Amino acid sequence: MWWAFIRALLILPGSVLVLVPAVILTFTGVEARFAEPTLAGIFFFWAGMACATVGVALAAWCTALFLRRGRGTPAPWDPPRVFVVAGPYRHVRNPMIIGVLLILAAEALLFRSWALAAWWAVFLAGNALYIPLVEEPGMVKRFGDDYRAYRARVPRWLPRRA
Repeated sequence: MWWAFIRALLILPGSVLVLVPAVILTFTGVEARFAEPTLAGIFFFWAGMACATVGVALAAWCTALFLRRGRGTPAPWDPPRVFVVAGPYRHVRNPMIIGVLLILAAEALLFRSWALAAWWAVFLAGNALYIPLVEEPGMVKRFGDDYRAYRARVPRWLPRRA
């Protein structure tokens, strides 16, 4: 189980949050501009730190739920075997992707990079297509009526109150 988790962690968030942004920053020549002593610099720094903090906490919480309750990983090749409707999953169907989007937003803000903001948009668009076309039909096959009922009452992207 732990090897599957480490592999999923290295491949998925590793490529989305580290490898692709590193390549983008290398090719665009953007350097870190953390907390420049200007009002804009301070704003971008704290906005980025807020996004990073919430995003990392949310992604870690979801990953822990998948490992402990779901007995699987976030990776499509080793998905949870048990349907998880706990924690943030009670309020929104894709909190892990929201966490990743927040981390990507943090990177764009901290580096003040339009290219990283574009990568954020590409990642969002890819998931906006992948989730309803591939992931959700797979969830219906694995979890049947339980997932259908969950999908009917819990929104995909914008959290609801419990």
